[in-house]
Amino acid sequence: MILSMLAVGVVGFFGYLFIPHEGGDGVHVVDYRSALASAKRAAPYPVLGPQGLSEQWRATSVEYRKDGKGNAVWHLGFVTPSGQYAAVEQSNATRDDVIGAVVPGGKPDGSAPVAGQDWQRFQGTKYRGLATPAGTATTVVTGSASYDELAQLAAALK
Repeated sequence: MILSMLAVGVVGFFGYLFIPHEGGDGVHVVDYRSALASAKRAAPYPVLGPQGLSEQWRATSVEYRKDGKGNAVWHLGFVTPSGQYAAVEQSNATRDDVIGAVVPGGKPDGSAPVAGQDWQRFQGTKYRGLATPAGTATTVVTGSASYDELAQLAAALK
C-alpha cells in the first residue's frame, strides 16, 4: 500500500510540474463588439457602447434582451482599472424602473457634468450610478467603481 501511494505521489508531482499554470486574477474577458452591433440593429433606441477606453477596462459581461414587460435592455459590464465593477445599463422602461433595477436603493446624490452633458448621480446600498435620458431610453452607468471611473465610462459612450 505504501508503494502504491508513493507511485501515485510521484505521478502527481510530475504532473504538477509539467501541466501549465495560469496566473492572473481570474477575470474572464469577453468581446462585446458583435453583441453591441446586434443590439444597435434590434433596439428601439440608440444603444451606446464605449469607444477609446484603455485596455485596463476589461469587459466581463454583455447582454441584450427583452424584460418581462417587453422593454429592451442592454447591459455591458466591466472590471475597471482599479479592479472595481462598472456597467452600462440601458432600457426603454421608465426612468425610475431602470434606476431602481440597477442602483438598488438609489437616492439622488447631485449631478456631474460628463462630456458636456449633465448626468444625475445616485448612491445606492451597494452601487452608485450616473443616469441620463438617451432618446426614448434611460442610460445608467453603475457599479462599485468611484464616480470618477463611472464618469470615464460615461464619457466614452458613443
